[in-house]
Amino acid sequence: MASKGSQGYDESKIKTLSSLEHIRLRTGMYIGRLGDGSNPDDGIYVLLKEVIDNSVDEFIMGSGDRILVRVEAEKAAGAVASGGGASGGALVSVRDFGRGIPLGKVVEAVSVINTGAKYNDDVFQFSVGLNGVGTKAVNALSSSFRVVAYREGRQFEARFEKGVLKYKRETEARKEPNGTLVEFTPDREIFGDYAYNPEFVEKRMWNYAYLNSGLTLSFNGADYASKNGLHDLLYAEVGDATLYDIGYWRGDKIEFAFTHTNDYGEEYFSFVNGQWTSDGGSHLSAFREGFLKAVNEFFKAQYKGEDIREASPRRSP
Repeated sequence: MASKGSQGYDESKIKTLSSLEHIRLRTGMYIGRLGDGSNPDDGIYVLLKEVIDNSVDEFIMGSGDRILVRVEAEKAAGAVASGGGASGGALVSVRDFGRGIPLGKVVEAVSVINTGAKYNDDVFQFSVGLNGVGTKAVNALSSSFRVVAYREGRQFEARFEKGVLKYKRETEARKEPNGTLVEFTPDREIFGDYAYNPEFVEKRMWNYAYLNSGLTLSFNGADYASKNGLHDLLYAEVGDATLYDIGYWRGDKIEFAFTHTNDYGEEYFSFVNGQWTSDGGSHLSAFREGFLKAVNEFFKAQYKGEDIREASPRRSP
C-alpha cells in the first residue's frame, strides 16, 4: 500500500528551472536575506554592491579611477511634476570609466549565468567577485535593468524587465569615454516596499574608498576617497583617542593598521578580496596570532593575547 506522501508524486512533479527562474524563486541562495532596506545586509544593498564590485575590478586592473553612483526614489506613475511621491522603489545607477564590456557580449555578460571574463587570468588577475553570478542576479531581481557599454566611440545598450531582454542596439557614442553604465530598479514583487538608507550606502562607499586608495566614488554628488587606505579607516573610527600613533603597513597582498585606546575590549574591521568579513575568519585569526608573536619576539616576553589586547602588558608567570 502506497504511503500518503507518495500519492501524486510522479515524473510530472519534477521541474527544471532556467537560471532566471531559479534566481527569482530561490532568491536567498544568491543574495542572502531580502529585507526592506532597514538592515545594511538586506538584499537591495547586495544588488548595489554586485554592480559596484565590477566597477571596482576595473579600477584594480588599472582602468578608471572614478565611479559615479546615484540612488533616487522611483516616481509614482502618473505623478504631477510639482509633487510626485516615491512609490516604494528606487532607481539605481552606476557609471564607471573602465574598459567597458566588449560590445558583442553585453547581453550575455549580464544575463547568462557563468559567463564573463573573470575566469580569464589574462583579463582579471584579481577580482572582488569571480563566480559570474552577481550582475545576472541583479538583472533577474530588477523590474527594469539597463546596461550600456562604451568602447572606442561605439556603444551597446540592452534593456531588460525581470531578467527578460526587451531591447538591444549598437550605435555611435563619440563623446562618451570608455566604461559601463548600469541602471536598475529592484523588483517590488521580490523586495516589497523598500527604501535605501543613505547612511548604509555612505558606509559602503567609504569602505570601497579605504580599500582602494586612488579611487574616487561619487554617491549622489558627494565624493568618497582615501589616500592612506586602512590607516584612514582606523583614524575615522578612533580619531585622536589613541595611546600611540596608528601603526600601518601595506604590501602586495595584505594591508593592516592597528592601535590601542583607553577603551576596554577590542574591535576589528577585516576584509578579504575587498569584502567586509563581519564574522572574521582564518585571516583575522592569523593576524591576531601574528601580532602577538611579533610583540613577544620584540620584547622577548611571553605575553598572553589578552595582555596585548588590554594595552597593559604584564608578564606571564
